[in-house]
Amino acid sequence: MLDATIDTLRDLLGPEVVRTDPELLAGRRHDYWAAAHLREWRGEPMGQPGCVVQPRGTEQVQELLRFASSNGVAVVPYGLGSGVCGGVLPTDDVVLLDLSTMDRTREIDEHDLLATFDAGKNGMEAEEEVAARGLTIGHWPQSIAVSSVGGWVSTRASGQFSTAYGNIEDIVYSIEAVLPDGELVHLGKAPRAAAGPDLRHVVMGAEGTMGVITGVTFSLRRAAAARRFTAFHSPDMATGVEAQRRIVQADWRPPVMRLYDGAEVARNFPDHVSGDAGALLMLHEGPAARVDAEVDDVTRIATEAGLVATTGALTEEWLGKRNHVPTWSDFFERGAVVDTIEISAPWSRIIGAYDAVVASLNEVEGIVNASAHSSHVYRSGINLYFSFAVLAEPQDMEARYFECWHRTMEATAANGGGIAHHHGSGRLRVPYLHHDLGAGGVELLRTLKSAVDPAGIMNPGNLIPPPVL
Repeated sequence: MLDATIDTLRDLLGPEVVRTDPELLAGRRHDYWAAAHLREWRGEPMGQPGCVVQPRGTEQVQELLRFASSNGVAVVPYGLGSGVCGGVLPTDDVVLLDLSTMDRTREIDEHDLLATFDAGKNGMEAEEEVAARGLTIGHWPQSIAVSSVGGWVSTRASGQFSTAYGNIEDIVYSIEAVLPDGELVHLGKAPRAAAGPDLRHVVMGAEGTMGVITGVTFSLRRAAAARRFTAFHSPDMATGVEAQRRIVQADWRPPVMRLYDGAEVARNFPDHVSGDAGALLMLHEGPAARVDAEVDDVTRIATEAGLVATTGALTEEWLGKRNHVPTWSDFFERGAVVDTIEISAPWSRIIGAYDAVVASLNEVEGIVNASAHSSHVYRSGINLYFSFAVLAEPQDMEARYFECWHRTMEATAANGGGIAHHHGSGRLRVPYLHHDLGAGGVELLRTLKSAVDPAGIMNPGNLIPPPVL
């Protein structure tokens, strides 16, 4: 980045806001995408931003975007860096907008059950603050301790308790955002509106390509009065999926419903293995009477569907260790490249997608694991969370990694599934977005981008498929 641009930004925003410290620039080279970490581990040259802007408030975000839009300077918003699809990959001509310095709690309203935070607020800190008042946001992504509330909205995230409490789009009440030209908008005013299209969705899921989310208001819940755990062994994935369909379509909503195939039970719960059986884990919470009724009827439905009850300690064990994951380099050092890929499909298509993806992944040279579990359940369908591990020499790891992703995306699409459930799209899913949106939908997304960001400054290269020449 030209020194003159940095000097102008320092004059505009203040020298303490515009930073070029080598350590800070190096620490903002990418998010938590496995491929970026692999390239770094292999010692490949990595780009980094020209400067990092750490705003103290929304007004400084507006000032930055006015300047950037007028001068054709690219801006990449950055929350806490927990994204796993390559949404952050800046180059030296880019301003990285680090929102972690905007971390205030603006208001918690116990009467209307609303809480408003700066977009850079740490998710766990936000949850702990409302929990101190007997409330909950109800959004529990695995990354909750290392992700920001604005990042949740920007990637259309989903939490582990989503079956009852919904995904982020069900929890967001309103959004404050700065458009690429610096205009401030407040999207969402009432519990529901019929005032035209829901403009919150222009920035929700846009991953920094349509503007910058600077504040979020959530609709809260009161903390559950009671909690119980159940678990069942399932002879195969199809039986476990059918049990979940019957449970949800009977209008029961255990916040947590997770079905693991036999391979994942053996890997994650070795003390609870029952032959090759999978396992369905459920957490039930809410008013005590409703929890008791739910457990009784869910047990009946699961048993009638062919599942075998086991100890609820299995679910408690998952709850205790659910956010503990090794680092990417731990695997690289052992000669393996790994990742998880989340998709979804209607009930009638999900087992076909599961079988096809696992079979395709098992054709990859060096594959040592191809497995899946479900983690989010809906009336009309369910998601799957595939895991793969491939052994390879360092120079072959990246090619094997992308082969696994390609096979999973194509097999999912061929079997009627959606190729992205809750981690966003980033750069990783750009080649496959047409499977979900269709050619017309991709063109509509490009048209929206052009209208909102005519200068093309917002996170270039991310999310939006380039035009076919």
